[in-house]
Amino acid sequence: MKNVMLGLGLIVALSAFHMIKETAFVWTKTMHDYGQIKQGTPVSASFEFLNEGDEPLMILSAKASCGCTVADYTKGEIQPGKKGTVRTTYNAAKVGSFQKSVTIQPSVGDPIKLIIKGEVI
Repeated sequence: MKNVMLGLGLIVALSAFHMIKETAFVWTKTMHDYGQIKQGTPVSASFEFLNEGDEPLMILSAKASCGCTVADYTKGEIQPGKKGTVRTTYNAAKVGSFQKSVTIQPSVGDPIKLIIKGEVI
């Protein structure tokens, strides 16, 4: 019985280690502050990531928190050691401070929230 429990424990530990290796999106930043921007002038920011894992990764979706923000991202598999980007564009139509998010759904792991903020003048 002890050997069975030890074997199961080893399998669980190795599975957890394998899962950690797979979730290897390493972001250079997850927030961008535009500062003050001019009304009526759309602005963009790029968020770069590196696949530091041993397996290919993919972005399945990028969903903006509102219609004033659009996101585009690297499509297809990002191989180990390779980089990808998410580019956000904010339509600065309304005067005032703003903070918006883009939720990234990766092929493995939890969603990642990218934040853009600033003030439209």
